[in-house]
Amino acid sequence: MRLTVLGGCGAWPEAGQACSGYLVEHDGFRLLVDLGYAAFPRLLQHVAAGQVDAVFISHGHPDHCADLNPLLRARTLRDDPPPPLPVYAPPGALDAVLALDRPGMLDAAYVLHEFSVGSTFDLGPFRAETRLLPHWVPNAGVRLTAGGRVLTYTGDSGPSPDVVELARDADLLLAEATHVDRVPEDSVGYLSSARQVGRQAAEAGVRRLVLTHLWPGTDPAAARAAAGDGYRGEIGVADPDLTLEIS
Repeated sequence: MRLTVLGGCGAWPEAGQACSGYLVEHDGFRLLVDLGYAAFPRLLQHVAAGQVDAVFISHGHPDHCADLNPLLRARTLRDDPPPPLPVYAPPGALDAVLALDRPGMLDAAYVLHEFSVGSTFDLGPFRAETRLLPHWVPNAGVRLTAGGRVLTYTGDSGPSPDVVELARDADLLLAEATHVDRVPEDSVGYLSSARQVGRQAAEAGVRRLVLTHLWPGTDPAAARAAAGDGYRGEIGVADPDLTLEIS
């Protein structure tokens, strides 16, 4: 299993970067996990639009799904469009982004699979176990298993025992860590700090931790240091084009 980071900015993309977007590959299957602002052009540096096999969207905030629109445009507005793209998302999460174009324009470009958060299903070679994690809108954390390896992704989530259970003994935890240390009062319970994420990674016994969704302007070294107060394993930050072999 291989993870390539397309972007890891929270809220909006910094110059030259992108919001949440991750390419996960196994046995030639290419799965996009989230596709926020500016993630699509970064995707094209790695694969063509028609080479994507499926998309998984954790929740409906635009910094996680806005660039689904240009991906679908790039697949359908061509002389030789590829087959419809399977897109998996919680119910209603993609209503806004799928309504950006005139009615029917993108209908042939995708097949929408709305899943109940908490369900488990096959997604190409991956077994996808989802769990509802705390955020302002329904957010599906996901545990992807393939070839005996496990990648857990939180989407956006406040601290929760469900994060720990979803990430239990994972080879890699890709975790939202919007803030370094203190989560603002109006976001407590809905977003996490790097320090909180480090503690949860340690409790879950994950083998590697990658921090993502950092607030623009955050010092990555400070985020790693805060996470390292509770977690003694390898800690990375989701920089664009970071590629990790999960083996």
